[in-house]
Amino acid sequence: MSAEFLRIHPDTPEERKIRHVVDVLRNGGVIIYPTDTIYGLGCDIHNTRAIERIARIKGIKPQKNDFSFICHDLSHIADYARVGNQAFKLMKRLLPGPYTFILDVSHRVPKILHTSKRTVGIRIPDHNIPRQIVNLLGNPIITTTIKDIEDDIVPYITDPEIIFERFQHLVDIVIDGGMGGNVPSTIIDATTDDFDVVRQGLGLLED
Repeated sequence: MSAEFLRIHPDTPEERKIRHVVDVLRNGGVIIYPTDTIYGLGCDIHNTRAIERIARIKGIKPQKNDFSFICHDLSHIADYARVGNQAFKLMKRLLPGPYTFILDVSHRVPKILHTSKRTVGIRIPDHNIPRQIVNLLGNPIITTTIKDIEDDIVPYITDPEIIFERFQHLVDIVIDGGMGGNVPSTIIDATTDDFDVVRQGLGLLED
């Protein structure tokens, strides 16, 4: 069975298409979607079977991978992670944007996603499509990178049509939101007030 190739306008996402994506996610679907950095692979964080599917696609165990979540806004983050005052101020200044914040996990995160570190990555991308999906779904979706399964040299695929060609038999929907980027998000460890840039990506962190 082949995935659905769904074109959604990145500036003005059509509500009926967003609702269709949400219905697929609620039924355990796995999707590939655009963000403000690179295309992501995701599912509803509360669907264990979908999480296991993503783990199989990536060839890892769910607890061994530091999956990140996409949230709709800052108030949404507090439901799934513990945020200190300084971290909140920094996030308020930088988000939405190309950043992933590592935070201490809360009890609302499904146990299948708990790692030994007890942390979680949180994103609020500056992109209408994933944020509207999450807003309508009512809870976060997983975001994890997709690697070109046919090319070890190219780290990220930017063309949604090539993404569809590579992953059409592994996922349920590939969303075409235009050409993607090839630089991932900047990862910031915000579990303490000594913010540490774990990975320098598209977002810049001022001193």
